[in-house]
Amino acid sequence: MKLVEKLIQNRILSKEEFVELLSNTSAEDREILRKEAVRLREKYYGHDVYIRGLIEFTNYCKNNCYYCGIRRDNHHLERYRLTKDEILSCCEGGYRLGYRTFVLQGGEDPWFNDDRMEDIVRSIRAAYPECAITLSIGERSRESYQRLKEAGADRYLLRHETANEAHYRKLHPEEMSLANRKACLYTLKELGYQVGAGFMVGAPGQTFECLAEDLIFLQELQPEMIGIGPFLPHHETPFANEEKGSYDLTIFLLSVLRVMFPNVLLPATTALGTIKATGREQGMLAGCNVVMPNLSPVANRKQYELYDNKICTGDEAAECRGCMENRMASVGYHLVVDRGDFNKSIKQSIHKKG
Repeated sequence: MKLVEKLIQNRILSKEEFVELLSNTSAEDREILRKEAVRLREKYYGHDVYIRGLIEFTNYCKNNCYYCGIRRDNHHLERYRLTKDEILSCCEGGYRLGYRTFVLQGGEDPWFNDDRMEDIVRSIRAAYPECAITLSIGERSRESYQRLKEAGADRYLLRHETANEAHYRKLHPEEMSLANRKACLYTLKELGYQVGAGFMVGAPGQTFECLAEDLIFLQELQPEMIGIGPFLPHHETPFANEEKGSYDLTIFLLSVLRVMFPNVLLPATTALGTIKATGREQGMLAGCNVVMPNLSPVANRKQYELYDNKICTGDEAAECRGCMENRMASVGYHLVVDRGDFNKSIKQSIHKKG
């Protein structure tokens, strides 16, 4: 049996089989996998695309990850923090445009301690009780995650970036730990969050073995959301001169992930649209079902520069939404006004079918 067929049948492969699949799969077999990914995506989610309103509320970060443009040691970056009122204003504008999920994303900024974050989350929850609140603010304590959940947060995005210890060490300073990253993800699951994990494709030092370990870790974690995108360098990092990640491999991995996790919430990321103009559309045609247009104030968008040449930094929120609607329509999909929650009943039906 071909590996593509085995993956479609079993939804999992061994590490060695994943390495072989990623390194030595024909164009014909990739197309078979892509078509299966689209079939599953449309079986469980139709042609709907869920939109998330991204609010990048702080570019301060205590960490010094070697790949990230907002790392602590980037002293050429103009830093900013949105006020609570500014964050709520972003939500208000987004709600009018049809957003029913708000994603608060920022660096690991100690100023936004538990008291401040809890106040912000409670305020959003009170103003928009029917909307989902997603947080993407890094590694915190169990108590912190618990407080934010009780305040009204529904989801948490925490990309693990790599599941391989040696590769993790190449990407991060000594004070950071892969074990702690994974522990945070499992804690979030235990507390009842819808959890998102994910990784960069083509990060410096990454091998097919690393990617195979990423896929196996995700199978163990069973996240509700998976975010991947190509590595893109930033000029003020140690990896400034490294090659970009592979667009083609990223697209292939999106199909692999949809086949492995038929009901996962799978975004076509901004990084995918940055590396190729039609990247997000092609992501949809590979199995994606989520996009995350930007609701952040235009004045701050260029400052939230995780990598060079990030797209959509000059567009108003309404422009972002209109543009995205047209882009999705061009490949046969449509944006919906919906929270777009992970559907547990779908997961159960998948398991019953084996």
